[in-house]
Amino acid sequence: MVKLDKIYTRGGDAGETSLGDGSRILKYDVRVEAYGTVDEINAHLGVARLYCEGETDAMIGRIQNDLFDLGADLCRPMAEKNNKDLRIAQSQIDRLENEIDVINDELSPLTSFILPGGSSCAAHLHVARTVTRRAERMTVKLANNDGENSKINKLASIYLNRLSDHLFVLSRKVNDNGRIDVLWVPGKNR
Repeated sequence: MVKLDKIYTRGGDAGETSLGDGSRILKYDVRVEAYGTVDEINAHLGVARLYCEGETDAMIGRIQNDLFDLGADLCRPMAEKNNKDLRIAQSQIDRLENEIDVINDELSPLTSFILPGGSSCAAHLHVARTVTRRAERMTVKLANNDGENSKINKLASIYLNRLSDHLFVLSRKVNDNGRIDVLWVPGKNR
């Protein structure tokens, strides 16, 4: 359980932060960028929930909890000696895939690329989706860096890849199963 007695510590005033394993790194390190961007997704989903309801809201709530797990995963470099660290699990990816399949079965077929928009809930889900893609890019970049600090759980980037797909189909679901999606019209304004 997390216990925060004090919100500020002054430990980061010189531009460094502590990772989950206690090591110190610069705040602009790609690892910090990766889990910071995961936190940003979570904040966007918190706003989306103001406009979503029912099972959509429940799905987003589960995803928000997963994103805290993912942040905890990314803030701890992989260590062979410690396999008790909180890590994203295959079951979390499987749940996303199952939900994607169920949602997608109800959607109108795609005939064009979709512009972000439609309902307020969908628009916010699209913002979260694009930030998820950025988090995925940062996580892949981290995984491909050299050094001990770069080791990550390979399921972290897979989770993010699947999450962006999930948010895409979920945005279509809340857009009346795709019927009020805003479609791209190539060259419309030439």
